[in-house]
Formats: sequence, structure tokens, C-alpha cells
Amino acid sequence: MEHWFAQQNNPWQVWAARLLIAVPLFLNLQAALQFMLQPHLFIFSFQLEGVPGRAAIAGYGILFLMWQVPYLFALLHPVRFKISLWQALIMQTIGVVAESILLSTIPIEYAQLRHSITRFIIFDGAGVVILLGALLLVKGQVIHHTE
Repeated sequence: MEHWFAQQNNPWQVWAARLLIAVPLFLNLQAALQFMLQPHLFIFSFQLEGVPGRAAIAGYGILFLMWQVPYLFALLHPVRFKISLWQALIMQTIGVVAESILLSTIPIEYAQLRHSITRFIIFDGAGVVILLGALLLVKGQVIHHTE
């Protein structure tokens, strides 16, 4: 495993890509843990209430946590696990598109709910830009296998 971090495999672009990948990963993990551990703080933002609301928000946190697997591999080595970086980028893009469609279906009188979804769109949109930057940094790089 130490060869993954060898100098010849890790020029400054790989480390810069890791830094970029770490940003949405950290923020996603932070959101996951907050939703899982303190769901009561978020139920009103989604116009939910009581035990069902807390369970729904905690469930979102569990999903957020599960979705971080490709980000972790991409962070470990964005060249060796470039497919994971692509997966994370695609997931973020799906989020932006699907959340935008969802937002378009919510009546204007649900301002608080619309605001919460808009925050997700902004957050995921920023993630798309950041991950695209990471991918551009490592796009032409390959791992040379030595026997």
C-alpha cells in the first residue's frame, strides 16, 4: 500500500485533487452525522414532526453516510481509484438535477421546505464543481504497475 503514496505516483496534482475531494467528503460526513445524531434539529426545516420526522431525518443521515464510500476511495488515491472519483461526481450531479426537479414540484407556499431543498441544490452544485476540478487535475495521469 505504501507505493500508492510514493512520490512518482503523487505529483502536486494528485495532492491538490485529494484536497478538493476532502471538501465535499468532510461536509457530507458532517451532514450525515448531524442528521443521524441530532435529527430533531432538522425536522422543521423539512416540515416534519415527531418520531416519524426524526426517523426520516436520521434515515437521510444513514444514506448520506453510505453514499460516501466512493469519495473515500477517491480521496485515498484519485488516480488509482479514478472510477470512484467519477462515481462521486455522477452522484453529485444526480443530486443537483433530481433536487432541482423536486424543487419545481413544491408549491411556492411551502417556502421553508423550498429553502431547505435549495440549500441542498447549492451544496451539491458546489460539490459538482469541486469534484470536476479534482477530476481535471488527475485526468491524464495513470498508475504504472511495476512487478
